[in-house]
Amino acid sequence: MLPINKESLLFWNRSIVWKMTLINSIVIAVVIWLVGVSVKDFACLLVDSYAFIGEERQAIFNDTMQYYLIRASMIAVIVAALIYLLLMRKVIVPLQNLAKSTRLMTQGRYPERIKVTSNDETGQLSRDFNAMIDALKDAEESRKAMLSDISHELRTPLSNLNGYLEALSSGVLQGDKELYASLHEEALHLTYLVDQLHQLAIWEAKRLTKHDLQPVAMDQLIQSAAGAFELELERKHIRYVAQTEPGMGIGNERGLRQVMSNLLSNAIQYDRGGWLEVEGEAADGEYVVKVRNQGQPIPEVKRTQLFQRFMRVDESRHRQSGGSGLGLAIALEIVQQHHGKIGLRSQEGDIHEFWFSIPLSDSMDRKEMNGEGIP
Repeated sequence: MLPINKESLLFWNRSIVWKMTLINSIVIAVVIWLVGVSVKDFACLLVDSYAFIGEERQAIFNDTMQYYLIRASMIAVIVAALIYLLLMRKVIVPLQNLAKSTRLMTQGRYPERIKVTSNDETGQLSRDFNAMIDALKDAEESRKAMLSDISHELRTPLSNLNGYLEALSSGVLQGDKELYASLHEEALHLTYLVDQLHQLAIWEAKRLTKHDLQPVAMDQLIQSAAGAFELELERKHIRYVAQTEPGMGIGNERGLRQVMSNLLSNAIQYDRGGWLEVEGEAADGEYVVKVRNQGQPIPEVKRTQLFQRFMRVDESRHRQSGGSGLGLAIALEIVQQHHGKIGLRSQEGDIHEFWFSIPLSDSMDRKEMNGEGIP
C-alpha cells in the first residue's frame, strides 16, 4: 500500500473540485457565447434589413453589441462558476470525507462517523458508510471477545492437566483411581469444548442450498432426539411429556436433530422443577417446536444475549453451573440457515420456553413456485 499523507490528500480533493468547476465553467461559457452570438447576429440582421441607422452608426452598434456580449458572457461565467462551486461543495465535501475514511480503513484504522448533512443520495451513502463502520467495529469486538472466551475456557483445564501431570512426573503425587478420573474429566471437557467449536465453525462456513434440504417428519425427529436423553432424564428424575402434531418440515435432518439435542441438553442441565415439556405444531406455513421447563432464573437483560457465543447466565463460569456456552449459538446458526426463527420466552422468572420454527414442506414448495425460498 502506498503511503498517503495529509498534503497529498488535500491536493487531490482540491484538484477534483477545481477540475469539475473548470469543466462546467467552459461548458457554461460555450453555451452563453453561442446564445449571445445568435442574439447579436439577429439584432444586426434586423438593423441591416430595415436600415434604421446609417452605416457609421451601424458599425458603432455592432461594436457595442460585441462589447456587451463579451462583458455579459464573462460576468455570467464567473457568477455561474461561483454558484456552481458553492453548490458542488455540498456534494464534494461528503465524498471527500468518504474518501478519507476509506483510506483510514485500508490502513487498519476505524474512522470517526461521517456527519450527515442532507437526505439526498450523498446523505444516504454517508449513513450506509456509518452503518458499515459500526458493523465492522461490532464484528471486531465480537472476534476479540470470542478469542478471550476461548482462551479462558481452555486455560483452566489445561492448567489442571499440566499441574497434575507435572506432579505425577516429579513424584510429588502418586496416581490413584480418583486422580486419573479427574484427569479424564478434564480431558473430556477439552474434547467437548473443541468439538463444540468445530461444530460451530462447520455451520458458520456451511451454506445450505435446496439440494441439502429434504422433507423431515418433525414429530418423529422430536421423539427420536428425546429418546437419546431417556437415561439422563431417568437419572435426574425429570418427568418428560411430549405433545407433537404430524408435520413435514423442510430442512437438513442432521442439523435439526442437533438443534433439538442442544435445546433438550440445555433444559436438562439447568432443570430445577423436575419436569420437561416439548410441543410441536404446524401453523401458518411453519412447524414450531417449544421446549419448556422450570430452570435457573435468567435476568431480562440477558435473555436476548443467550444465543451469543460463550454466553452463560452464571458469569463465574463454574463447570457445574454451565456448559461451553456454545450450544445455543450453534442452534441459532442452524435455524437461521433454514430461514427459520429461534427465541426464548420466560414467565415468572424461572419458567422458560425455548422455541424455534422452520418452513413446512408444502409452504416452501409454494414459495419456490413464486420465485422465493432458499437458493
